[in-house]
Amino acid sequence: MSNSTTIKPPFWFWIISVIALVWNGMGVNAYLQQAYNTESYRAMYSKEQLEIAANMPVWVTAAFAIAVFSGALASIGLLLRKSWSVKLWILSLIAVIIQMGYILINNYVSSMVMTLMIILFAFLFVWFARKSKAKGWLS
Repeated sequence: MSNSTTIKPPFWFWIISVIALVWNGMGVNAYLQQAYNTESYRAMYSKEQLEIAANMPVWVTAAFAIAVFSGALASIGLLLRKSWSVKLWILSLIAVIIQMGYILINNYVSSMVMTLMIILFAFLFVWFARKSKAKGWLS
């Protein structure tokens, strides 16, 4: 359903959208540090944690990339007030569930709080994007 006119969103829409962009920007940074095995990445984790990350199945690493990059693009879509951002948020959520599900099932959790925050934010951003579309804030 496409509507040529959209309703002006409230101020807090912009705040949440910027928070989403910053959150997903941090995710992209984390992915790139892991992918390029940077010195700062290696300094953050123990040898055991680095070994676990290095031996993750390719599909889990791919889910990580899909989660953060689709989330970052979805954040930009929100800031541009585009309804296509909803689909990217859903893709990001699915990828988060796959990645975090694997990590939880295999007990590779280094921080349960961060793991739960990632899952919770993924759900909240989908909810927020759907709500924004329903309110007519996205076109």
